[in-house]
Amino acid sequence: MDQLIAWAVLIFGIVLPAAHVVFAQGGGGWKPAAGARCPFGPRLGWLIVVTFLPFAGWLMFVAARRRKRSDRVTSS
Repeated sequence: MDQLIAWAVLIFGIVLPAAHVVFAQGGGGWKPAAGARCPFGPRLGWLIVVTFLPFAGWLMFVAARRRKRSDRVTSS
């Protein structure tokens, strides 16, 4: 049972959130914008955040996408 719980935490807490960041639409590009001071693109940055803060980072990613989507809807 302990191994099952460990695998569940690994898969549902780390692997699936990271996969969602990689494959989600609207997550940004892999390369940084021209003239950007950061060497990472938006999607790679989110992947790094989700790697270091697995579930909390994924919730931040989802909230940021939802906020960006609602900004697009209200501005149109």
